[in-house]
Amino acid sequence: MTLFFFLQLRKPLVEKLRRERINSCIEQLKSLLSPEFLSQQPDSKLEKADILEMTVCFLTQLQQQRNLLTHFNKLQTSCDENLREADFSPLSSTVQTGTTKDTSPTNSALWRPW
Repeated sequence: MTLFFFLQLRKPLVEKLRRERINSCIEQLKSLLSPEFLSQQPDSKLEKADILEMTVCFLTQLQQQRNLLTHFNKLQTSCDENLREADFSPLSSTVQTGTTKDTSPTNSALWRPW
């Protein structure tokens, strides 16, 4: 019976420690939230649920920004690779077309747009 009695006394203590951990983490989240989120309800005391909802909203926005940035970086890398593959130099295209179409000295001269 003493073990049962010990477990009965221990259960409220464990529950109290669990609640303290939860409250501590919620306070930490509150301190990490940006002032914009905290100013959404300036006159009312924030409930734990409010802090959790604001945290979820903040993390969702952060994830969307990260996804957008990742997508942008992939597009930029793809564009950079395409630019490296394509040769936009007027010298190379003129010399190539001049030498493949006609090998006469007049057509092999550099093309100038002016």
